[in-house]
Amino acid sequence: MNTPTHPHITRRDFVKASTTAGFATLLASSLGNRAFAQGSDTIRVGLVGCGGRGIFAGISDCASSSPGVQITAVGDLFPERAQSAAERFKSSCERRKLDFNQIFKATPATTFSGWDVAQKVINSDVDMVIFATPPYFRPAQLKACVAAGKHAFVEKPVATDVVGTHAFIEAADAAKEKGLCVVAGTQMRRQPHLKALMQRFHDGAMGEIVGGQSVRFGGALMGHVADRVRKPEWSDVEWQIRRWLFYTWLSGDFIVEQHVHNLDLINWALQAHPVFCYAMGARQVRTGPAYGNIYDQMSVVYEYPNGVQVTHAGRQMDGIMSRNNIRLQGSKGRSIFDFGNAKITGDNPFTYNGPTFNPAVQQYADLISAIRKGQVINEGRQIAETTMTAMLGRISAYTGQAVKWDWVMKRSKLDLSPPQQGFGPAPERPVAIPGVTKLI
Repeated sequence: MNTPTHPHITRRDFVKASTTAGFATLLASSLGNRAFAQGSDTIRVGLVGCGGRGIFAGISDCASSSPGVQITAVGDLFPERAQSAAERFKSSCERRKLDFNQIFKATPATTFSGWDVAQKVINSDVDMVIFATPPYFRPAQLKACVAAGKHAFVEKPVATDVVGTHAFIEAADAAKEKGLCVVAGTQMRRQPHLKALMQRFHDGAMGEIVGGQSVRFGGALMGHVADRVRKPEWSDVEWQIRRWLFYTWLSGDFIVEQHVHNLDLINWALQAHPVFCYAMGARQVRTGPAYGNIYDQMSVVYEYPNGVQVTHAGRQMDGIMSRNNIRLQGSKGRSIFDFGNAKITGDNPFTYNGPTFNPAVQQYADLISAIRKGQVINEGRQIAETTMTAMLGRISAYTGQAVKWDWVMKRSKLDLSPPQQGFGPAPERPVAIPGVTKLI
């Protein structure tokens, strides 16, 4: 364990400080969309989190989505990532044939780093903020953003524990009251073939949906995080944040961090969240200390209202078969669909053959259009419920217990926060053992 090199702040202190810092701008910013509608069509965008998702997806997709987008502030916990953001974004603009000089307006004075980076970007002269940090930080970030009267794009998932989920919902509800947009990175909801399919489900084309299966098998992502070798000067916390995919407190484990997309489609199809689940999971391939404390396989049985059961099987291993699709069975037909295809067989057959586009770009187009028109899109509770759906499966797999939605949402006190916010020692976080790890 290394000695802390930064002042420590608790999560409660961080949230309180974020809210207080935004109060000075609250009166002016509470005008929200109305203030924007009276001004320029330029949308000033800030980015918090300058990793691959933030640069090559976040601001790149945002800039591709609409004219008049300017990136005016960027920030990351780590200075080298913030300082290299411009160069990396320029290479992305070249590939996409975007005018980098017209779009990227962040200066050294609006390039931020450190533990208060989110507040610095929020307090800069921006209309909306893209949050692309590890999801553990999302609830406090959204709260600060809403307090400052700024619109938000929040990458999925939006929490890693129950306490964080409640905090995120509270912030999203506050955004709705203030007329602020909150758009989530569940881009599959903007795929034309899936929108057409879901409409048919909801119109009864398959009758009553009685069950289903979701499968997502893919690679281990062992080389996905660049910082694979720990430097002597990195504290435990810094090392874990640089390897955030592999630590439950930061990512939520793979079912929360990645498979949230699949579970979001099931919730959308059934127009509900599960009422309980039971699950199993293990860690067989990613067993070294560089891979934190997450599992590499889980299988969950979710039960939805009216006794509808849908299974989700997921694993992240190299050298295995690859599969990523969902099957639903109805009283009048069955459907198989994935991120690119949609089909129904039975009484009302359907195969999507219509137009398509990049949903990752469309989500930003929808957000920017809403801001310009003074409309409100708030996907806060929707993405929070999907995050909790994935978390429910993880909690059951970790503990070996059947877990009810109402118990988790009303009684669980699960909080994965470190005792203090800042670089320094990290508490020991052993790999969960079913039957030993307790429900909290």
